[in-house]
Amino acid sequence: MRIAVLGGGPAGLYFAALWKRRRAGDTVRLWEQNPADATWGFGVVFSQTALEFLREEDAPTFELVAPRLESWRDLAIVHRGQRVTIDGVGFSAIGRLELLRLLQGQAREAGVEMEFGHAITSLASLAGYDLIVGADGVNSFLRNQLIGSFGGSSSDLENHFVWYGTNRHFETLTQTFVANELGTFNVHHYRYAADRSTFIVECDPATWRRAGLDRIDAAGSRRLCEQIFAATLQGAALIDNKSIWRQFPCVRNERWAAGNVVLIGDAAHSAHYSIGSGTRLALADALALANTLADVEPGQITTALQHYEAQRRPSVEKLVAASLRSAQWYHGFPEHMRLEPMQLAMSYLKRSSQIDGERLRSTSPAFVASYQSKYGSSDWC
Repeated sequence: MRIAVLGGGPAGLYFAALWKRRRAGDTVRLWEQNPADATWGFGVVFSQTALEFLREEDAPTFELVAPRLESWRDLAIVHRGQRVTIDGVGFSAIGRLELLRLLQGQAREAGVEMEFGHAITSLASLAGYDLIVGADGVNSFLRNQLIGSFGGSSSDLENHFVWYGTNRHFETLTQTFVANELGTFNVHHYRYAADRSTFIVECDPATWRRAGLDRIDAAGSRRLCEQIFAATLQGAALIDNKSIWRQFPCVRNERWAAGNVVLIGDAAHSAHYSIGSGTRLALADALALANTLADVEPGQITTALQHYEAQRRPSVEKLVAASLRSAQWYHGFPEHMRLEPMQLAMSYLKRSSQIDGERLRSTSPAFVASYQSKYGSSDWC
């Protein structure tokens, strides 16, 4: 078979490598519009169990990635200058570019034909391929070209965010909240290498305008964020990498497949970054698609893609729904900042409705004990 993959992010690279490893005689060609060493953002983060599916189903890839992960057992909330530690909520992170290089190497070794710095701009150029995989992100060319067939749509959330990096080392994933004369700000920060961390600043629309962030240039924005979070950065500078203020795009598709074309990763669905599941979903999509299509022949592609979607969609929609509940909590974080630090931490933990009282007692006993000693048990159960 002849396979075309659009997009050289985690979803596209991983699917291409999987397919070629399993069916070495097939032709697999991948196109990515950006250079091989270019990437948005800095680090990507995974929840403690997010990569267990790789350990169980693709040990070689897990063993390739796992040694490069920065991991920690706790997370922290900083509010009104007070740090609240939440034990047992572990995460791991890796530099996005490092992850891409690992996946590129895996695809290259498997024999995938890859062309970087080349954008596909015509569906006609994909004629003759038995399967076309759209892994080309939230601005997917394939989705936009076949938007009626997919029932695709995209809408932006209200809050604004900007993605920076810094050389400051952070011990754990931390959410820091700051209120000043300009308004209310939050930053998600975590290390993804020994000497490098991700630093995502977010604010509500009123704060964004009041602070002049709708008018100042990139350098002015970076300097302002350094001033707002001076206590957090402790003298470290912020690092730009196409760091522009954006609103998170909610990508949805009524159908993920149209004929022999299928969307995976952010091209099919986007999950808000606040639950750290975007890259996990991309990799899991690729693995599920490769598994579903493992033994199909060209004439069976359409039916097999429908089966893939029926099997995969329920678990994806569960995580996407949780991410939207989390995003809604961030939409109201100026209101949540009226809470005391430990109460804000509890509100944060409960934001996506994925952690109930019993689970929280089990995973975070020290935090629960501290909370109960101050507020009692009825305040949160």
